[in-house]
Formats: sequence, structure tokens, C-alpha cells
Amino acid sequence: MISKIRVEDAIGKTLAHDITKIAPGFKGPAFKRGHLIKQEDIPELLNIGKEHVYILSLSADEVHEDQAAIRMAGAVAGSGLERTEPSEGRVNLKATYPGLVKINEEALKAINLLGEMIVVTIHSDTVCKKGTPVAGMRIIPLSIEENKLAKMEQLARRYFPVVNMAPFTLKKVGLIITGSEVAKGRIEDRFTPVLTKKVEKIGCTVNCQTIVTDDDEQIAAKIKEFRANGSEIIICSSGMSVDPDDATPSGIRKSGAEIRFYGLPVLPGAMFMYGKLGTTHIMGVPACVLHSPATAFDKLFPIIATGEELTFEGTRGLGHGGYCMNCDHCNYPVCPFCK
Repeated sequence: MISKIRVEDAIGKTLAHDITKIAPGFKGPAFKRGHLIKQEDIPELLNIGKEHVYILSLSADEVHEDQAAIRMAGAVAGSGLERTEPSEGRVNLKATYPGLVKINEEALKAINLLGEMIVVTIHSDTVCKKGTPVAGMRIIPLSIEENKLAKMEQLARRYFPVVNMAPFTLKKVGLIITGSEVAKGRIEDRFTPVLTKKVEKIGCTVNCQTIVTDDDEQIAAKIKEFRANGSEIIICSSGMSVDPDDATPSGIRKSGAEIRFYGLPVLPGAMFMYGKLGTTHIMGVPACVLHSPATAFDKLFPIIATGEELTFEGTRGLGHGGYCMNCDHCNYPVCPFCK
């Protein structure tokens, strides 16, 4: 039960919840749950607009907001996550290692449809560093009935895990840069530094690299050589259009790779090819990686680096949000592209 009393009458009483103070450059608890109100606290409470405080007396079938948030976090969190301590009734989940956050969107919606409690996350498949906040949760009232919270926990168990971290398990990357003009030294190779930077950004390394002419036999041979040398992901860049002299798609096919799809509903990056050669992932990456800060590659490479296989069906949904807005200043991945 919640009792509302005047602050002047609250001396000696214990606060049942955090009281938030909002000022320029600051938002946080001015008084924490459990604080014993003293005479000198009265002016500060009045200054932040609190003429009344709430004293909470819980019945046996009620759960306080802090404990409810802790239980909610425990119910939805899978591997690679740790929770924060409650603050103003809210608990967050943070990544404990680098990887992709995976959100069960169906479960998330089902939980939020229960009412009186919310779980909020970042987008699924977002690249996270250690310590990245990925989710926050709380109840809306100061307390919640035990049976309602138990229903949420039961729902989370059915879908478990609702929030999970997938680590980057594939580390060795082979780079095959195609183009006769590059191989013969007529123009500078700009693909290798761009792709290497993107690969290393999530903790992978380039273990093999080469430049070949527009010859599908050479491309196929290098794919097989790199696979034998331990490359877990092989990136073949440029020469991916339908021009007769663009040999990269043919070279990937001649390597014996099983082609899962050629073409994506993403701009830039429509001429993307993906296949598997045994356990090795093969990516045919169009030339847009040179002139566009964010392309289909930036979305799909981290997914593949977790060991997940791409499918034709699974990538068709990228059409919703897959159109780059070509902003004057690129803020990817903090933007709608491929979300």
C-alpha cells in the first residue's frame, strides 16, 4: 500500500523510492530509496517540486520496483550480459564481451504487451563492445503484484533468451582484391586498407591477402588456397556487376562454393554475393565499399563473424531500412540504415 504524506510530516520516515532531480546538465536521484528523511532535507525536497512523498507498505503479494527490475533482468538475459544495480527503479543489461546483441523481437513485444512493465533494447545485430548497454527494464508503478511478475518470468522462459550476446568466433579473414588495373599496378589498391580497417574493427585479422586480375580461374584458385591456409571468411572485392569482364561471381562459383544468394535489397550493396565452401564463408563485395561509408558489407560481415550463416530468405527483410539516406555526415551505425 502507498501512503502519500506532506514532506513536512515525513521527518523520520523512510523513502520507498528514488526521488529524481533534474537540473541543467544533471538528471539523477537526489534522494535514494531507503533514505531516512531529516529536517534539513525538507527545503531540498520542496526546491525540486516535491511537496509530498510516498511511503510504501508492501503486502505479501507485492514486489517493490527495484526487486521487480532485478527479476526482469534475470528472466530475459542470456549469455554475455551483466546487470547493473537498480537506479530509480531501473536495471540495465550490459555486454560482457564484444559481439552482436541478439533480440527475440517476438518475445520482447509479448512482454511489453503484458502492461505495467517494460523491457527496452537496442536493435538486434548491433555491434557491441564490452560494457555496451543493450537493454533497460523497469515496472511502471512503484510496486507490482507477484502474479503479474511471475507471468512475465514464465513468458521469458518460454522464449529464452530474450536478449543474448553472440561473440565474434570467426577471426581469420582472407582478402582477394580483383581487377587487372590494380593487379598490373596501373592504379593504387584502395580496397585492402578499407576492408582491413573494417575487419579489424571487430577484432578479426587478415591472415591472407592478394590481388588478382579479372580471371575467374585465378580467383577460384585463390579462394581454395586461402581456405586451405585457414581463412574462415574470404572476401572477394570488386568486379561484382553483370558486365562481361567482371569475373568475381564466376570465380566464386568455380571455387566450388555453394551460392546462397547473389543480390541484396540494400542500397548501396545490391550486387553482394554470399556462399559457403565447406565451413568457409565466401563474400563477394561490390565496389561501393570504397565510396560509401556504410554498405551491405557493414551490416552482414559482423553477422558472419559470429558464425551465423546467411540465407536468401533471412536477408530479404533488409529491404525495409536498407536504403541509405546519404547524409552529409555519416553516423553509421547510429542511423536507420539496415535496422
